[in-house]
Amino acid sequence: MGFLELLTLLSGQNLVLLGLLGGLFGALLNTAGAVPILFLKSPPRVYLDVGLGFAAGVMLAASFTSLIIPGIELGGAFPVLVGIALGSITITLLDRLLPHIHAIKGREGPGLRLRAIWLFVLAVTIHNLPEGLAVGVGFGSGNLVLAIGLMLAIAFQNIPEGLSVGFSLLSTESYNRTRAFLVSVASGLVEPPLALIGAWTVSVAHQLLPYAMGFAAGAMIFVVSDEVIPETHRLGHERRASYGLLAGLIIMLALDVLLG
Repeated sequence: MGFLELLTLLSGQNLVLLGLLGGLFGALLNTAGAVPILFLKSPPRVYLDVGLGFAAGVMLAASFTSLIIPGIELGGAFPVLVGIALGSITITLLDRLLPHIHAIKGREGPGLRLRAIWLFVLAVTIHNLPEGLAVGVGFGSGNLVLAIGLMLAIAFQNIPEGLSVGFSLLSTESYNRTRAFLVSVASGLVEPPLALIGAWTVSVAHQLLPYAMGFAAGAMIFVVSDEVIPETHRLGHERRASYGLLAGLIIMLALDVLLG
């Protein structure tokens, strides 16, 4: 039984439930990426930056091949462009309104007195919001081949993300392995409910689909440009992180062609 047939069987061909299952799959692979935190010493930061670069490449390719281009084919350029603008603006507002912390950039957002562990959770939550939404929108569109490709791309790039979050926490020397692992797992748990919301929204209001595709793409592209790339270019690893980005881009494009 193929992967698509298995998901269809589990969901009873319900697009909203399919979106939830897609989000859960992404959270599962985020957890898988975090497992080495419990057993291994922290790898050199360059490996984490390459992994995050890979994730950025996947997100960029998926934004265009699985969201922007299909959205334009479905509803024309205007709703997709509007969605892209709204997605980037929304992430900007969340980034400014929610206090959070990055491994290298440090604290951002309002000066609320939150413990650093919660600031990390908020940072990765902001990062993962558009990913979960994109998976849900993909399944809600009814194009299951496209949705499966998008789900696999985002799920597999969650592996280096989950690993990076945990080891970043360990590097602060304020968290033991168990706490770092749990926070890393928690960072992926935002994806299933966002996937559910995305799938439900476009399934009950199909005319919103091109806007939703643009919104998810705009949010992901903004996160890549504003968060991921700057974070991987701050310690002199920009060349190798860029090669990681290209590898993610190439693999995602190859996956898109293979899935048809």
